[in-house]
Amino acid sequence: MKKYISILILCAGIVTNASAQTFTQRIQQRTTGQGTVTVHQSTDIDQLVNEANLTNGKASPTAHATPTSPTTPTKPTPPAATLHSPIESTDGANATADASPVDHTKKIMRGYKVNGYRVQAFAGGNSRKDRLQAERTGEEIKSSFPDVPVYVHFYSPRWICRIGNFRTYEEAHQMLLSVRKMGFTQATIVKGKITVQD
Repeated sequence: MKKYISILILCAGIVTNASAQTFTQRIQQRTTGQGTVTVHQSTDIDQLVNEANLTNGKASPTAHATPTSPTTPTKPTPPAATLHSPIESTDGANATADASPVDHTKKIMRGYKVNGYRVQAFAGGNSRKDRLQAERTGEEIKSSFPDVPVYVHFYSPRWICRIGNFRTYEEAHQMLLSVRKMGFTQATIVKGKITVQD
Protein backbone atom coordinates (compact mmCIF):
# COMPACT_ATOMS: atom_id res chain seq x y z
CA MET A 1 0.00 0.00 0.00
CA LYS A 2 2.90 2.35 0.80
CA LYS A 3 4.39 1.69 -2.64
CA TYR A 4 1.07 2.45 -4.33
CA ILE A 5 0.69 5.81 -2.54
CA SER A 6 4.31 6.80 -3.23
CA ILE A 7 3.93 5.99 -6.94
CA LEU A 8 0.70 7.99 -7.06
CA ILE A 9 2.33 11.00 -5.39
CA LEU A 10 5.34 10.71 -7.72
CA CYS A 11 3.10 10.65 -10.81
CA ALA A 12 1.11 13.65 -9.55
CA GLY A 13 4.37 15.55 -9.00
CA ILE A 14 5.60 14.74 -12.52
CA VAL A 15 2.31 15.86 -14.08
CA THR A 16 2.32 19.08 -12.04
CA ASN A 17 5.94 19.79 -12.95
CA ALA A 18 5.34 19.11 -16.65
CA SER A 19 2.35 21.44 -16.81
CA ALA A 20 4.27 24.15 -14.92
CA GLN A 21 6.95 24.27 -17.61
CA THR A 22 6.40 26.32 -20.70
CA PHE A 23 6.79 24.82 -24.14
CA THR A 24 10.05 26.68 -24.69
CA GLN A 25 11.48 25.47 -21.38
CA ARG A 26 10.59 21.88 -22.20
CA ILE A 27 12.33 21.86 -25.58
CA GLN A 28 15.42 23.59 -24.15
CA GLN A 29 15.99 21.01 -21.41
CA ARG A 30 19.40 19.37 -21.48
CA THR A 31 19.38 15.59 -21.65
CA THR A 32 22.55 13.53 -21.70
CA GLY A 33 23.20 11.81 -24.98
CA GLN A 34 20.93 14.18 -26.94
CA GLY A 35 21.45 17.45 -28.74
CA THR A 36 20.50 20.83 -27.37
CA VAL A 37 17.93 23.33 -28.55
CA THR A 38 18.32 27.08 -28.16
CA VAL A 39 15.36 29.35 -28.91
CA HIS A 40 15.78 33.05 -29.68
CA GLN A 41 12.45 34.85 -29.99
CA SER A 42 10.79 38.15 -29.24
CA THR A 43 8.63 38.64 -26.16
CA ASP A 44 5.50 38.78 -28.34
CA ILE A 45 6.21 35.32 -29.72
CA ASP A 46 7.15 34.04 -26.26
CA GLN A 47 3.81 35.22 -24.88
CA LEU A 48 1.91 33.76 -27.81
CA VAL A 49 3.57 30.34 -27.47
CA ASN A 50 3.95 30.05 -23.71
CA GLU A 51 0.88 31.78 -22.27
CA ALA A 52 -1.50 29.08 -23.39
CA ASN A 53 -1.55 27.75 -19.82
CA LEU A 54 -4.06 25.06 -19.30
CA THR A 55 -6.61 25.90 -16.66
CA ASN A 56 -9.13 23.12 -16.04
CA GLY A 57 -8.33 21.54 -19.39
CA LYS A 58 -9.02 24.70 -21.42
CA ALA A 59 -6.67 27.33 -22.79
CA SER A 60 -6.75 30.69 -21.07
CA PRO A 61 -8.87 33.26 -22.94
CA THR A 62 -6.07 35.84 -22.95
CA ALA A 63 -3.69 33.61 -24.85
CA HIS A 64 -5.15 34.31 -28.28
CA ALA A 65 -7.41 37.29 -27.62
CA THR A 66 -5.24 40.06 -29.03
CA PRO A 67 -3.28 39.85 -32.26
CA THR A 68 0.35 40.85 -32.00
CA SER A 69 2.19 43.06 -34.43
CA PRO A 70 5.65 42.20 -35.73
CA THR A 71 8.52 43.70 -33.78
CA THR A 72 10.59 44.53 -36.83
CA PRO A 73 9.23 46.25 -39.91
CA THR A 74 9.01 44.01 -42.93
CA LYS A 75 9.88 45.06 -46.43
CA PRO A 76 6.91 44.78 -48.80
CA THR A 77 7.49 42.31 -51.59
CA PRO A 78 5.76 42.28 -54.95
CA PRO A 79 3.14 39.57 -55.30
CA ALA A 80 4.34 36.37 -56.94
CA ALA A 81 1.45 36.55 -59.41
CA THR A 82 3.18 39.38 -61.23
CA LEU A 83 5.97 37.01 -62.21
CA HIS A 84 4.01 34.10 -63.65
CA SER A 85 0.44 35.19 -64.33
CA PRO A 86 -0.65 35.60 -67.93
CA ILE A 87 -0.77 38.94 -69.71
CA GLU A 88 -4.32 39.02 -70.96
CA SER A 89 -7.06 41.34 -72.04
CA THR A 90 -10.59 40.63 -70.95
CA ASP A 91 -12.92 40.78 -73.92
CA GLY A 92 -11.88 43.66 -76.17
CA ALA A 93 -14.71 45.85 -74.86
CA ASN A 94 -12.15 48.05 -73.12
CA ALA A 95 -10.20 48.67 -76.32
CA THR A 96 -10.52 52.22 -77.60
CA ALA A 97 -10.10 53.57 -81.09
CA ASP A 98 -7.83 56.45 -80.05
CA ALA A 99 -4.05 56.18 -79.85
CA SER A 100 -3.92 55.64 -76.10
CA PRO A 101 -0.96 53.69 -74.71
CA VAL A 102 -1.30 49.93 -74.55
CA ASP A 103 -2.30 48.59 -71.15
CA HIS A 104 0.45 46.16 -70.12
CA THR A 105 -1.09 45.25 -66.79
CA LYS A 106 -1.74 41.60 -66.18
CA LYS A 107 -5.40 40.66 -66.04
CA ILE A 108 -7.04 37.34 -65.39
CA MET A 109 -9.33 36.01 -68.09
CA ARG A 110 -12.48 34.38 -66.75
CA GLY A 111 -14.15 31.54 -68.56
CA TYR A 112 -13.87 27.83 -69.06
CA LYS A 113 -11.30 25.53 -70.67
CA VAL A 114 -11.82 23.78 -74.03
CA ASN A 115 -9.51 22.21 -76.59
CA GLY A 116 -8.10 24.70 -79.05
CA TYR A 117 -4.93 26.32 -80.39
CA ARG A 118 -2.36 28.94 -79.40
CA VAL A 119 0.61 30.40 -81.25
CA GLN A 120 3.91 29.76 -79.48
CA ALA A 121 6.22 32.67 -80.27
CA PHE A 122 9.09 31.74 -77.94
CA ALA A 123 10.33 28.60 -76.20
CA GLY A 124 13.62 28.88 -74.31
CA GLY A 125 15.34 27.11 -71.47
CA ASN A 126 15.01 27.56 -67.74
CA SER A 127 17.58 30.34 -67.25
CA ARG A 128 16.97 33.92 -66.17
CA LYS A 129 17.98 35.07 -69.65
CA ASP A 130 15.29 32.88 -71.20
CA ARG A 131 12.71 34.20 -68.78
CA LEU A 132 13.56 37.80 -69.69
CA GLN A 133 13.44 36.95 -73.39
CA ALA A 134 10.00 35.32 -72.97
CA GLU A 135 8.71 38.39 -71.11
CA ARG A 136 10.17 40.75 -73.75
CA THR A 137 8.54 38.71 -76.50
CA GLY A 138 5.21 38.87 -74.66
CA GLU A 139 5.45 42.65 -74.24
CA GLU A 140 6.33 43.19 -77.90
CA ILE A 141 3.43 41.05 -79.11
CA LYS A 142 1.06 42.67 -76.60
CA SER A 143 2.03 46.09 -78.01
CA SER A 144 1.17 44.96 -81.55
CA PHE A 145 -1.98 43.01 -80.64
CA PRO A 146 -3.51 44.58 -77.50
CA ASP A 147 -6.79 42.66 -77.79
CA VAL A 148 -5.17 39.20 -77.94
CA PRO A 149 -4.23 37.46 -74.67
CA VAL A 150 -0.52 36.75 -74.24
CA TYR A 151 0.70 34.03 -71.86
CA VAL A 152 4.24 33.95 -70.45
CA HIS A 153 4.70 30.85 -68.29
CA PHE A 154 7.28 28.39 -67.10
CA TYR A 155 6.33 24.92 -68.29
CA SER A 156 9.10 22.66 -67.05
CA PRO A 157 11.80 22.68 -68.29
CA ARG A 158 11.40 25.92 -70.29
CA TRP A 159 10.01 29.44 -70.42
CA ILE A 160 7.45 29.94 -73.17
CA CYS A 161 5.38 32.74 -74.64
CA ARG A 162 2.06 31.80 -76.23
CA ILE A 163 -0.58 33.96 -77.85
CA GLY A 164 -4.34 33.72 -78.14
CA ASN A 165 -7.24 31.39 -77.51
CA PHE A 166 -8.21 30.09 -80.95
CA ARG A 167 -10.91 27.48 -81.42
CA THR A 168 -9.94 26.65 -85.00
CA TYR A 169 -6.61 25.98 -86.65
CA GLU A 170 -7.36 28.60 -89.32
CA GLU A 171 -7.68 31.41 -86.72
CA ALA A 172 -4.40 30.34 -85.14
CA HIS A 173 -2.74 30.19 -88.58
CA GLN A 174 -3.70 33.82 -89.31
CA MET A 175 -2.08 34.91 -86.03
CA LEU A 176 0.96 32.74 -86.80
CA LEU A 177 1.51 34.58 -90.08
CA SER A 178 1.24 37.96 -88.31
CA VAL A 179 3.69 36.92 -85.59
CA ARG A 180 6.20 35.62 -88.15
CA LYS A 181 5.99 38.97 -89.98
CA MET A 182 7.06 40.63 -86.70
CA GLY A 183 10.31 38.64 -86.87
CA PHE A 184 9.49 35.62 -84.73
CA THR A 185 10.34 33.08 -87.43
CA GLN A 186 10.41 30.13 -85.02
CA ALA A 187 6.74 30.68 -84.04
CA THR A 188 4.51 27.64 -84.30
CA ILE A 189 0.95 26.53 -83.54
CA VAL A 190 0.39 24.37 -80.47
CA LYS A 191 -2.73 22.43 -79.56
CA GLY A 192 -3.99 22.37 -75.98
CA LYS A 193 -6.48 23.75 -73.50
CA ILE A 194 -7.58 27.34 -74.12
CA THR A 195 -9.72 29.74 -72.10
CA VAL A 196 -13.06 30.65 -73.64
CA GLN A 197 -15.20 33.36 -72.13
CA ASP A 198 -18.69 32.65 -70.86
